[in-house]
Amino acid sequence: MNEDYLPLAYLNAWEYCPRRFYLEYVLGEMEDNEHIILGRHIHRNINEDGTFQDGETLIYQQQWVWSERLKVSGVIDAVEECDGQLVPVEYKKGKMAQHLNDHFQLCAAALCLEERTGRNITYGEIFYHANRRRQTVAFTPQLRQMTEQAIALAHVASQNKMPAPIDHTKKCQSCSLQRICLPFEVKQLKSQES
Repeated sequence: MNEDYLPLAYLNAWEYCPRRFYLEYVLGEMEDNEHIILGRHIHRNINEDGTFQDGETLIYQQQWVWSERLKVSGVIDAVEECDGQLVPVEYKKGKMAQHLNDHFQLCAAALCLEERTGRNITYGEIFYHANRRRQTVAFTPQLRQMTEQAIALAHVASQNKMPAPIDHTKKCQSCSLQRICLPFEVKQLKSQES
């Protein structure tokens, strides 16, 4: 796939934190913490590609998709097909909530699937391991528009300088790149400059 295609997983990083996106996508910085390691452990059973039947549902695991129009690409954890309807499914380690970064990643995957198949996809699902439940995400016109805007912004951001740290202590404390990003230290230095 072309280098200028944004990987779906980095769209998730963009919405979580533009600085994290820049560090990971542009600079190639990666760091493991307990969240990353647990996520890998949870994905161990779904990271094998293949197709299998579960009752009336056909499940395609690890499906590569892309959109030439949006210049995004990546792997969807699973695509389920039942009664002619395609449903993209992502697996996440955390707790169910309104995580816009997860919704953007899932919606972008659906937009890729629609472009590849010519079929309309109305919703997807996210399985949150901490709750052991699925959350249905409706691909509303608003979510589609917000996702496309986020993709465009991420493409632009990848060509610009590194953004400042976000002002979200909880996200920063949970971030695997905290020791590389140094958000609290950077903010402290900036406040001393003023």
